[in-house]
Amino acid sequence: MPRRREVTKRKPTPDSRYNNVLVARFINNLLKRGKKSTAETIFYDSFGIVEERMKEDPLVVFERAIENVKPVLEVKSRRVGGATYQVPTEVQPDRRIALAIRWIIGSAKARPGRSMVEKLAVEFMDAASNRGASVKKREDTHKMAEANKAFAHYRF
Repeated sequence: MPRRREVTKRKPTPDSRYNNVLVARFINNLLKRGKKSTAETIFYDSFGIVEERMKEDPLVVFERAIENVKPVLEVKSRRVGGATYQVPTEVQPDRRIALAIRWIIGSAKARPGRSMVEKLAVEFMDAASNRGASVKKREDTHKMAEANKAFAHYRF
């Protein structure tokens, strides 16, 4: 963190097909070793599967999935007098989206078998209908924050 001035947050350029910044952020998180064209292919092919199976606009399903996975609370470690407490804090809006994207990609990768295209499409559909590993991750995070509500007075 610089001392002199505030760092300006850079927005990624919207993606070419849907002209959506959220889609561009997801693709940027999906890519490995700078292979953006491969990441785009995986993402758009999974959108094709979502459209084929759910018979609705894949962009709407994707946005609903992100919305269902976004966490409201999380716990952060705070050291007070030799003891470490898990302090529940509210999640910043930009971090909510980042966590949701990361959790969806991680859950898709953890699914057994098949190709990444198929796994990502199934994860989108599950998250949009409030099931799946990424939604469970959000619920676990909320439970942890709820369980440690007693330490809220140690908030940063």
